[in-house]
Amino acid sequence: MEILSLRYEDVDLERRMIIPKNHNGTSTKNSWVSFYNQEAKDRLDQYLAIRKRQKDKLFPMARRKLIKLWGETRRRTGLNITPQRLREWFCVEMAEQGVQDRYIDAFCGRTPKSILARHYTDYSPERLKRIYDKAELKVLS
Repeated sequence: MEILSLRYEDVDLERRMIIPKNHNGTSTKNSWVSFYNQEAKDRLDQYLAIRKRQKDKLFPMARRKLIKLWGETRRRTGLNITPQRLREWFCVEMAEQGVQDRYIDAFCGRTPKSILARHYTDYSPERLKRIYDKAELKVLS
């Protein structure tokens, strides 16, 4: 559901970076940065080319419509695809590419638990982008 909260200003199209502001620093979730791959950029560019900017929200859609789309996707593909399973897939794939847990947690917006992760790890957008790009995750190809 977090994607429904994204606004145009939350996405840096040049750097393929998402900077959400929808968690307001709760104790378990933070609004750090995350990234999307070239496949997603291509699809987002197509979407933005045909969509007229009517509101501040990037994906103006009612929550129940999104839930209905997830159900339709499951029905059509026969796969039990859920946002949670996609998050799990992302975490496993990043780990298999050698990405450290603390960075995977940061990409998912989770607060680091260890002293090392909280105080001595570089979470700058530039560093996180290098780590994300080096993993070269692909979903559709």
